[in-house]
Amino acid sequence: MLKPTRFQSLAEFYPYYLSEHSNPRCRALHYVGSTLVVALLIFSLLTAHYTTLWFLPVIGYGFAWVGHFFIERNKPATFQYPVYSFLCDWIMLKDFLSGRFRKGFPGSGN
Repeated sequence: MLKPTRFQSLAEFYPYYLSEHSNPRCRALHYVGSTLVVALLIFSLLTAHYTTLWFLPVIGYGFAWVGHFFIERNKPATFQYPVYSFLCDWIMLKDFLSGRFRKGFPGSGN
């Protein structure tokens, strides 16, 4: 795990973010939460059920925080770096979907 520091850019923060998500089950919960957020957003907009938009942060952060508290046993980076962490959630999902992690997860030694 990398030592938290004051990050100057998203590119500088992302390796730290990945180090806080070394367990595949934690990452899987992030992917599920992010995917459900996209699905609920599309559903809400297409059906004009805008009140369901209140569930977006509950779903997105709920799945992620379960992964951190019960699997990684660490404090979510969003508590200290909310903007960088939010953006990295989507970058990590993109990297997963594009196959970047197929040959092992960066920083995990896999």
